[in-house]
Order: sequence, then structure tokens, then C-alpha cells
Amino acid sequence: MTALTVAGLDAGYRDFQALFGVSLDLAEGETVALIGANGAGKSTLLMTIAGALRPWRGRITLDGTDIAGLADHQRARRGIAIVPEGRRLFPSLTAEENILVPDTRRGAGPWSLDTLYDLFPMVAARRSHRAGLLSGGEQQAVAIARALAANPRVLLMDEVSLGLAPAVVDGFYQLLPRIQESGVCILLVEQDIDRALAASDRALCLLEGRVVMAGDSAGLDRDRLVSAYFGAPSAPNAAATKTAVAAVLPDDPAPPPDREAPR
Repeated sequence: MTALTVAGLDAGYRDFQALFGVSLDLAEGETVALIGANGAGKSTLLMTIAGALRPWRGRITLDGTDIAGLADHQRARRGIAIVPEGRRLFPSLTAEENILVPDTRRGAGPWSLDTLYDLFPMVAARRSHRAGLLSGGEQQAVAIARALAANPRVLLMDEVSLGLAPAVVDGFYQLLPRIQESGVCILLVEQDIDRALAASDRALCLLEGRVVMAGDSAGLDRDRLVSAYFGAPSAPNAAATKTAVAAVLPDDPAPPPDREAPR
């Protein structure tokens, strides 16, 4: 059963278009990896799905209902939750207070404080500590627990491995099957190709805001995927930075003049 569908999505920031006709779908209990270099549009896609950015064109449907026109808090109540890049916790609140921040009014679900503390013993041990005093790994665990506390249908995870020791990252990825078992479908942003393929059912590669490769993770040719990631051979420098991407994109057709500017 398809939980989330994105079709023909264009999005960006003011006059800068970051996504061009992106389409994907997520089935219940499935993990789809979103792979791409810095500036490829991965975070922009997640923020647009979550409602932090308004799409310029295209459809976003959750369980068959178009949610593209809904505000971010309305999408959260429908079942969209995000673990943002950089975690974005409230540093003066305790770990437990951060977890209790979401109030989506979705009713009972598989994730309560008890089940979240069972999933993340490190958080249980530090529940009364202020988030700003936690280690990077502990903060990331709190950020994931906070998203799950909303009992979402769709979990958007943006660069959960960023800045963390490999052993800590391995621990987080080992928990993904347990999260999937609850029926949550996961859209996972990850720059590490091998880790992304190992953790996902399917994978999509973004380059300069466009899907350039997609397929079952187990069947994707890694060499072709690496080429798609870097834009080789026609665009060998495409993986540089968001600044480099911004320098390339103005040559593309401008977004339609009648679209509403993101708020």
C-alpha cells in the first residue's frame, strides 16, 4: 500500500529553483534512500514534503489525499515527521521535554516514552539532562525519538550520520528495521552510498534537483550510481557545493512567473 506519493515536484527559494519535476513514492514499512552530493536538493525535497517550503508545482499525496496545500503543522497531524539535518533541539529543555514537544493529536500509536526509551537506552539514561549538554550521538537519538513520538506514517530523516562517529551511526542504522516494523515508511537522506543501499529497499539519486537514477537498492549498479551521484562524465564537478550548484542552475528555464513565492 502506497503511503506517500510525490509527483512532478518543483520547489526552491525565492528566484532559485532547487527541484525540477521530482517524483517518488513510499510504501508502508518501506525505506527509500535519497542519495546525492551537497546541493543536489535532498534537504529541499524533505522540507517541501514536510511543509517548511511550499512547492511551486506538483502533487504530494499522503494515503491518497493531496497535502501540498497544507501548512507544516497540518501535515504533521496527518502523519509527516522529520528528523532535520543538524537535529535542531531546544538546548535549554531536557531530553524528555524535547521528545514531548510534538502534539499532533494523532491519538495512540506504537511509540510512547516507554517504547522510545526501550529503543534508545542512552536517552533514557539522560532524560533529565538539558539537550545542549548531550553528546552529538545522544542529541541525534533525541531528535529521532522526538519525531517518532508523533507516531508518524512517514518519517523523513535528513543526514542522521552527519558529524557522528561511525560506531554511533552503525547503531542508529541497526534500529531502522525496528522502526519499520511499526509500519512507518522512511525517506532517508544519506551521502554514504554503501550505507544508504544497505539500509534501504529502494534508492533514488538526485543531481542538481533532478532524479537521475532510481531502482531497487539490491539491484542498482554501484559504478553507475557513483557516476550519477557526481554527474560523470558530463558534469564531473557537480558534487562540489551548493554554491557551485547555484552557479549552474540559472541557465535552466526560470520558474513560472505565476507561481506563489514560498513563505
